[in-house]
Order: sequence, then C-alpha cells, then structure tokens
Amino acid sequence: MGVGDVSKRILLGRKLRSAQLGETLLPKRIALPVFASDALSSVAYAPDEVFIMLSLAGASAYVWSWKIGIAVAVVMAAVIASYRQTVHAYPSGGGDYEVATVNLGQTAGTVVGSALLVDYVLTVAVSISSGSQYAAAAIPAIQGHEVLVAVVMVLLLMAMNLRGIRESGAFFAFPTYAFMFAILGMCIYGFFELAIGDLPMAESAGLDITADPDFQQPLTTIGLLILLMRAFSSGCAALTGVEAISNGVPAFRRPKSKNAATTLLLLGMIAITMMMSVIVLAKQMGLRYVDPHQLDRLTMNGQPLPDDYDQHAVIAQIARGVFHDFSPGFYLVITVTGVILVLAANTAFNGFPVLGSILAKDGFAPRALGSRGDRLAYSNGIVFLAVLACLLIIVFEAETTRLIQLYIVGVFVSFNLSQLGMIRHWTRALEREPDAAERRRMMRARLINAIGLSFTSVVLVIVVITKFLAGAWITILAMAFFFMVMRAIKGHYDKVADELAAGDEDKVMPTRVHAIVLVSKLHKPTLRALAFAKATRPNALEGVYVSVDQAETAQLLEEWDRRNTGIPLKVLHSPYREVVRPIVDYASAIRRANPRGVVAVYIPEYVVGRWWEQLLHNQTALRLKGRLLFTPGVMVISVPYQLRSSQIARERGERDELRVHPGDLRRGRVRLRDRDRDRQIQR
Repeated sequence: MGVGDVSKRILLGRKLRSAQLGETLLPKRIALPVFASDALSSVAYAPDEVFIMLSLAGASAYVWSWKIGIAVAVVMAAVIASYRQTVHAYPSGGGDYEVATVNLGQTAGTVVGSALLVDYVLTVAVSISSGSQYAAAAIPAIQGHEVLVAVVMVLLLMAMNLRGIRESGAFFAFPTYAFMFAILGMCIYGFFELAIGDLPMAESAGLDITADPDFQQPLTTIGLLILLMRAFSSGCAALTGVEAISNGVPAFRRPKSKNAATTLLLLGMIAITMMMSVIVLAKQMGLRYVDPHQLDRLTMNGQPLPDDYDQHAVIAQIARGVFHDFSPGFYLVITVTGVILVLAANTAFNGFPVLGSILAKDGFAPRALGSRGDRLAYSNGIVFLAVLACLLIIVFEAETTRLIQLYIVGVFVSFNLSQLGMIRHWTRALEREPDAAERRRMMRARLINAIGLSFTSVVLVIVVITKFLAGAWITILAMAFFFMVMRAIKGHYDKVADELAAGDEDKVMPTRVHAIVLVSKLHKPTLRALAFAKATRPNALEGVYVSVDQAETAQLLEEWDRRNTGIPLKVLHSPYREVVRPIVDYASAIRRANPRGVVAVYIPEYVVGRWWEQLLHNQTALRLKGRLLFTPGVMVISVPYQLRSSQIARERGERDELRVHPGDLRRGRVRLRDRDRDRQIQR
C-alpha cells in the first residue's frame, strides 16, 4: 500500500463493497439530524433577521414580530405538508427536480436543478460563515481570521462526509439533538418564568432604536406593508433545508417514503415550535436588535453607545436573561448554537451530491458526479460543493449579513415549480384512477399542493421584490449560469451519443491494415513489440525509426541486418531532431494513400514499480499517443515490457491483499491461511 493509499485509508476509512450499500442507510433517529440540521439551525438566525428588518421603523414595530413568525410558520407547515406528498409520489430521491422534469418538462427540471445547486452552495456558505462569526465572538484570537476558520470548517465537513453518509450522520446526531434540547429547554424555562412573573429583561432592553430615515414615524400604509414584507421575506430563511429530505429519500431505511414523511413531520413541528418560542420570548424580554453594521442607531438615554459595544445574537441575549442564575445553561446554549450552525451545512453535503448524481444520470452534469467513492458516498459531488462554498466564503469574506441577501431565492423557485408539478401529477393520476377512495386521497393531496403553491408563489414574489437590489440578483445570475452550463452539457452528451450510435456501415472491416512498430533501439521491448505485431497478421508490417544522429542510425541499421528479423525498417530523417512529428506525418500519409484502411502503431513501453521511475521513461511514448489519438484512421497499441522494479509494485499489492483487516472474519471473507495456500498452489 503506497503513501497515497495509507493517507486515504486514514482520512476516509476502509473501502466498502457495492453490496454493503444497505449498511449505510439511515434510521429516522439518524436521518433527522442529517437532513434537518439546516432547517433547525435557521432558528439561530431567522429571528435575528426578522428583528433587524422591523427595527428599521424603531422598537415600536416589534409588536409585529410574533405575527410575522406565525406567517412564516403557516408557510412552513404548508410546504412540509406538500413535501410529504412528494416523498410518497417520488421516492427515488429526485425531489423537486424529478417532479418538475416529469410533470412540467425538461426545461422546468433544469431550472429547478440550477436553483437547488445554487441554494445548496449558499447553505454551506451562510451556515459556515455564521458559525465562524459565533466562534470569533467567543474566541478573540479568531477575530480577523473568520474567512480562514470558515474554509477550514468546510474542509473538515467535506472529510467527514467523504467517510460515508452513515458515519457522518452518527457524528452529527449528538450536536443536533443537543441543540434541540438546549433551545427547547431554554424556551420552556423562559415561559415558566414568564408565567410566574419572574422573566428578566434582555441585556439590550434599556436601549433605544433610532428609526431608519426611510421608515420615519408615523408609517404610511404602504411603508408599513413594505416593512412587513421585508421582515417576512427575511424570516422565510427558516424554510431553507426543508426540500433536502425529498432529495435524500434513497438514504432512508425501508419503508423509505414513510420514514422520510415521518422525518419531515418531526422537522416541521420542532422547527416551528423553536422559532415561535424564540420570537415570543425575545419580544417579552424587550430585546433591541439592529443590523450589526448600523449599531449607531442604538442609543441609551439619547447618548450613543461606546465604540466597543458588542451586540449579541438574539438567542444569546435570551439565554443570558433566562439563565441569569445558571451560567452553565447559558454556555450550553451558545456552544451548541455555534456548533449547529457549522453542522447545518451537512444538509447540503447530503443533498447536493445526490442531486448531482441524478443530474449526471440524466446527462445534465458531468458523469463523474454520479460515481460513488470508496465509502459509497458521491465523493466528486462532495468535493465540488466544498470548492464552490470555499470560493463564495472567500469572495464575501465570510460575512453572513452579505450572504443572507443571496439566500432563499433559489429554494422558493424550486418550491413553486415542484408544487405546480405535483398538482399536474395528481390531475393526471385522477384521470386514470377508478377507485373512489383512492380518488379522494388524490384530491386531498392535490389540494394540499395547491395551498402550498399559493403560499410559496406569494413568498417568491415578496422575496424577489424585497431582496433583488440587496443581492438576490446575484443568485438569479448564478442560476442562469448553471442553467446554461447544464443545457450545454446535455447538448454535448446528446451530440456524442448521436455520433457513437452504431450503424450497419460500422460492421465493415477495413480493407487493409498497415502495422508499424516504433523502434528506438533494438532491444527486448522492441523485439517483443515486433513479435506481437507479426502475430496479428497485418497486411503490411514494418519497423519505423526516426534518425536524428547519423552514427546511431548506421549502428542500428547494421544490427538490424545482422539479426535478420524478416521485417523491413523504415528510417525517417529528422533534420530538426523532432521525433513525434515525423511519425505522425508518416502515419497520416499511409492513411491518405488508403482511406478505407487503418494504420496500427505499436509502441513499446516500460512498466516500472516506483513513481520516480515513471518520470525517467515513456515520455516520448506519452507525447506520441497524445498526437496519434487525434489522427483519423490510426490505432495506437501499447506493448508493455515489465522491468524488474515492477515486481516491487506487484508484491506490494499482493501483501496488501494477504493482510488481515479488522472485521474480515465477521464479514465472512476468505481466511488468510486458505488464500495463501491457494496462491502457493497456483505458483
């Protein structure tokens, strides 16, 4: 096993057989933290965005906070109910993409695919950037290095997911459940204090908020409507990640659809409860919260705050107030919130590769995205997502406030097309379903999807109107770019398929085979290549030597005549000491003289066992193959000759096969002693 193999084994673990795919499937208790961490983690920043938007009109606008929360909760409930229909109707894991493609056509499916790809990348960038900001607030040494910290976090998540979906899920389960326990426990205790009249005020309750000049009191009806629309669109960030479960149905244990639908229901109930509890508690505790870049709008008794004032996040202020007499509770909430913001990106690391594999299967993405790695994860998709997320983090300097403006546009585009596709799906199914009970079920499902479409379409319009100039236009451009790239890839694959389609004329044999064996010296590799070429019985056979030195050429000709190989030797003179061009020109000339024939070029190559030996041999052969492969009618045949050092690589591989690995006996693999005995018998 080489150094590269050892490093790969340490990072990723042992390879898994394709037959072990069932061992990587997830039970509901692991699937919930794997696929729901993104939606649950939005509790850490969605309420913040609601209060930031409402603060534009001053603290008096906070009276609308719980109403905005209810509106977001209603939309989330409708979307989750709609997706429960999707996972039952389309359990293959295509999710929104499959629904749109099957029911609305290829163009709609490509739009959904591009929207989801962009949203997954943004999910990683936003979650990791937010986590790095939390880390910087807790650890002063990190301040100023948020971008580096965020990139490192992305790479760590990538490594974890490359080890396989089940292993990464088990790793992420504890922090996700700890986050749910901490937030729900904080809210329950806070409501208990509220009931007994002992709920303390937030640390920012004594501050005043100066309204933004565009929202000066008193607000007009239009101004209030715009303000509420902006707050609502920011709060809808809580809906991101809901669609990941419909894309990840194949990762669930059987019955897949039922388990996925149950997980969706649990996600909805927990996320809505947590979000509403945080918003209500923040309002009751008198919280004051503004855009971190506009802290000058906060004052105390009419005086500006100190320059070093640090505005803590909404959850942090609630936790500090609720657990004012129990500091471990405060630190638990802050710690698990920071961790879950990082791990929320794991939802995208599970959804993006699956979607990429489906797009690759349909020809809209490079086929490499559809290949499973050593641990049966879609490794290329995981790496591709990590690279894109790192680029986004670097460009936007890991600032969540800037990235959040790009968020949720793509996901609501996919929501709308998915719901429209499901309505058409049920309409078509009703046309051919005679059973009355089944028809009632389908009509109920269609009504649920229709309600979901009405809600998500309104939200999409609001999001585009309120966020377009704030940065959403970048997301729309990115979606258009992915759309064009995917269509171009599809067009390329279709064109190649048309070119490769077999016809009757492809069975016609060439009229003539002219074989040439490349000769550099008259040694064992050359003699082996000559013997092999002669055994194929071509119509014409000759050796070809490129002359760059008269003395060496004369010596070769003399030895050729002395050995009497019975094969003529063609000498190509190269006054400019080129080797590749004369051979390519000569092969092309033979082909032109007989267009219906082929030219077979035999190239002797050395097989070596050490990586550095490869640098010392076969360089001319590699250049020749690269040129000849582009020459029509020319076939390139490599004739290997194993040097003694190649035995090193072969023995290394055999030793690795003979080594007993942990779990071999439990998995029923062949015992070392029996396999070794069989090898000895064969030898």
